[in-house]
Amino acid sequence: MAASQPVTKWRISYRISLPAAICVGMRMRIWTTYSPLAPTWLHEGFMDQARAKITANYGSWKICAVLSKSYVPLADDCRLTCLEHIFVGTKPMVALSLAKLTGQGENILLAMGGLDHKVHFYCGSITGKFRHSCELKGHTDWIRSLDFSLPIHSECGEDSIFLVSSSQDKNIRIWKIVLLISLANQDARYKKDEIGLASYIEGPVLVAGSSSFQISLESLLIGHEDWVYSVEWHPPLPACGNETERYQPLSILSASMDKTMMIWRPERTTGIWVNAVTVGELSHCALGFYGGHWGPHGKSILAHGYGGSFHVWRNLGISSENWQPQKVPSGHFAAVSDISWARSGEYIVSVSHDQTARIFAPWTDEAYHTSWHEIARPQVHGHDINCVTIIQGKGNHRYVSGADEKVSRVFEAPLSFLKSLKHANLQKANYNEDLSYEVQVLGANMSALGLSQKPIYVHASNKASDSSDLDVVDSLESVPDAVPTVLTKPPVEEQLAWHTLWPESHKLYGHGNELFSLCCDHEGKLVASSCKAQSAAVAEIWLWEVGSWKAVCRLHSHSLTVTQIEFSHDDCFLLAVSRDRHFSVFSIGRSGNEVNYQLVCRQEAHKRIIWACSWNPFGHQFATGSRDKTVKIWAIEETHVRQILALPPFSSSVTALSWVGRDRPCNTGFLAVGMENGLIELWSVFADSSTPSKFGAVITVRFDPFLCHVSMVNRLLWRDVNSGNSRTMQLASCGADQCVRVFEITLS
Repeated sequence: MAASQPVTKWRISYRISLPAAICVGMRMRIWTTYSPLAPTWLHEGFMDQARAKITANYGSWKICAVLSKSYVPLADDCRLTCLEHIFVGTKPMVALSLAKLTGQGENILLAMGGLDHKVHFYCGSITGKFRHSCELKGHTDWIRSLDFSLPIHSECGEDSIFLVSSSQDKNIRIWKIVLLISLANQDARYKKDEIGLASYIEGPVLVAGSSSFQISLESLLIGHEDWVYSVEWHPPLPACGNETERYQPLSILSASMDKTMMIWRPERTTGIWVNAVTVGELSHCALGFYGGHWGPHGKSILAHGYGGSFHVWRNLGISSENWQPQKVPSGHFAAVSDISWARSGEYIVSVSHDQTARIFAPWTDEAYHTSWHEIARPQVHGHDINCVTIIQGKGNHRYVSGADEKVSRVFEAPLSFLKSLKHANLQKANYNEDLSYEVQVLGANMSALGLSQKPIYVHASNKASDSSDLDVVDSLESVPDAVPTVLTKPPVEEQLAWHTLWPESHKLYGHGNELFSLCCDHEGKLVASSCKAQSAAVAEIWLWEVGSWKAVCRLHSHSLTVTQIEFSHDDCFLLAVSRDRHFSVFSIGRSGNEVNYQLVCRQEAHKRIIWACSWNPFGHQFATGSRDKTVKIWAIEETHVRQILALPPFSSSVTALSWVGRDRPCNTGFLAVGMENGLIELWSVFADSSTPSKFGAVITVRFDPFLCHVSMVNRLLWRDVNSGNSRTMQLASCGADQCVRVFEITLS
């Protein structure tokens, strides 16, 4: 949201009883909320202080709100009113925090930090009128995070507020703000007391209304080895015997780019702040933590890292602290370009422009409760991945992926994944016990450049474990970096990022540009691939023989990029659609070890780019979908192709299609249609009972927009298309909104 655009109404959950500070670039705005509706109670009792933040880099809004000894009402409609604009100079501010000062009056203290390495204090009231009071120096790099504590009562009876700040200088500073009765009393106190360390680290005096506050440096926390992006005080806890009051535990959570989070507390005897707990992410794929957050009662902590990954640790200890990683939702952090179901539907593989391939599967626990989880991350690549296909047929699990490079890569499931998949399905998966003797690869290691994944063999892992037992010095040749293990429960982020890789078995060279589309025939004998193209010489389809991985055919028909290719369900035909608005149908035959092909038809089908195609599982009919917002159904009749049906125009460009059969004798099924606006529709397609060559279609259901994608649907794919008699079907989809969705459709 640009700073110049007026904000008149926001949908928010909390009505804020004190102003909120919003910083965009070099201008600060103070906002307050107003709601004409009667408030509804969200909490029982009162809250001493609550904070709500939205943090981001400059160019984005940053909101901080403080509630002090006030209820938190919930309103259906709230208005934000701008109280004041504050120009903060030429250096942008990236960290903000608000607090209510102790003493007389309703004074509010706003702290901000940014690129000038200083902490600036502004004092004002609930009606605005914030004025610059003082600034704190100490950090030597950009300030990244600020957070105020609740007022803390000391043994001598004084109330103090602590401000914690973190910076790119790798340090954390705790500032103490104490109310002064008068400057004369302050001078008299120091005349009586001996000169100590505190007298040399005192900062400026903050004047707010009729009250004065002494600011001093309480502690300097050194422990992180990289930028400290986030610091946060422990959430307030209810006081003993009084549920309406809260007290501030002396505990700080920090998150850093050194891949660790630390909990800092003062020692009971000396009062010196020390690092009490350290947790972190050890995988080579993690690039550090961009923020950390406490759980509601401080029993758990959450960090978010590069790529939107979440990391949660929970304190499971009773007499002593024992922080253990917990399973959290995971997924892609860039557009999901393609998906492919396993041959028996046990799992789904998705690839994305976040340069990863991920496997999602239903996991059944001992109580027979089933939920979907990411169970493996078989590929972590150095290029955006555009397409994927799983090899059908017998043998081990394999898939082929294509990225923004000229080579396709073949991956084979390691032994650790096969056994983990068995646990996920409570030993009901399609798992061949004899296969474990054939598969001698336990897992994979990432190469230095992040392109190829080298296998870790079972015997090599055994040698590594033997050498560790003999206290032999570790080396790269004897001990692999990754530690593939058999998973008995859904893995956490650290395991996914490094220990669930699949080894790369082959590279397929031949295309002249970046890979764009892949598919495999239903017998698992041929793989077809296409690449981005601007000429007919490059827009060719390559056929690869599974096993030998030799190129057996090069099919020429199109002049621009082939956007999707798909084999018919009897593997007799190969259908291709292209950006040149044409589709092509090739007949595929095999004689011995040779593969023969012939172009059956090349036809201009739409007025705009054709994005999607799908075959009828029960015949030689297929559907095409285009940017011209139409879906057409075609039938192969001997040596030519004829259009037999056109669905009514859709509201947006058609970008994905998937056809599933339901009744073979009647030749009926469902066609799922995905669009550029993220919506999905389900159409019932059926052959005419009197004239089987004619087809009809009626709309069955339009998916709820809240269940659909919010951006372009890139692929739709039905699960286990051969289960025609089942009353329940599952449809998987992926889109540019970075999501993979699995819909369950129950037929009435």
